[in-house]
Amino acid sequence: MSSHSEIVASANGVSRIFRSKTGEVRALDNVSFTLSKGKTLALVGESGSGKTTAARILLGLDNPNSGIVEILGRVLGSLKHEEMRLLRREIQVVQQDPFSQLNRRHSVERIVSGPLMAFGVGDKESRRTQVIALLEAVGLEKEHLKRRPHELSGGQCQRVAIARALALDPKIVVLDEAVSALDVSVRAQVLNLLRKLQQERGLTYLFITHDLGVAHYMADEIAVMFRGRIVERGSREDVFENSRHHYTVGLLSSVPLATPTLSKAIRDQVQSLPSPGEGDACLYRTRCTVGLTREDCKSTSLVITQGTSTHSWLCHSPVQDSIPA
Repeated sequence: MSSHSEIVASANGVSRIFRSKTGEVRALDNVSFTLSKGKTLALVGESGSGKTTAARILLGLDNPNSGIVEILGRVLGSLKHEEMRLLRREIQVVQQDPFSQLNRRHSVERIVSGPLMAFGVGDKESRRTQVIALLEAVGLEKEHLKRRPHELSGGQCQRVAIARALALDPKIVVLDEAVSALDVSVRAQVLNLLRKLQQERGLTYLFITHDLGVAHYMADEIAVMFRGRIVERGSREDVFENSRHHYTVGLLSSVPLATPTLSKAIRDQVQSLPSPGEGDACLYRTRCTVGLTREDCKSTSLVITQGTSTHSWLCHSPVQDSIPA
């Protein structure tokens, strides 16, 4: 975000189209973002906004139809198989469901040591020592080594998943709805753990969430996604205190910030409004009181407005009320 920040990953003009017999879905439409070393970017949006597709492309699990993705100076799509395998040491993922992402037949020790074994790191004893240290780092104990996922709580399983993600000492961790399946009290503990680990290890996070409360707590920068586009992007303060896109404002005004989760606000707004139109014009126009009355919202292609060095939006008629005089 800052010109002085070291960029460790970036997406530039990335689009992803899924085609079927019934037509095509533009899951990502000219999406661009950067990840700065030691910082957290939150991709926020409703189901179907494209945030998970963006994460999969960054992880190298899917390929864009157009655009360039770079990780640590290397362009995805141009790497050979072995180069891509080695790069995966540097970027790991923690997924949503703490139970389904762990092999139920394996012990905690086997699960956490799996990446070390895959890359031939150390011998059995040194791996065990490293696993114990990783468990301690995520708030678990040596006694958990021989347990299996069904013997653990949801929060403990997610801590195991975090330990596994850290086993190869990555520089980037993608957190795909990593706390949304947890109880509120456990969620807070895991979020605090993630912040602590980031500070201790200098980790860079891409945080995928539909929960604006979580984004506010975790993120240095927030990108709000709607129907495959980033409609607003800025620092946490930019997005929460000086929102310019009507979609962002609608989400923030639905529920007070102190509410533990804002995901219901997103669902309610989505379900109560008609589907947007298609094409290069504003996809939000049929949900926006301003867009319904402006001809350019219906017919003119959108161009990103760069309000400040940290704040941009995709709107012909941005919200004005919060702009300082």
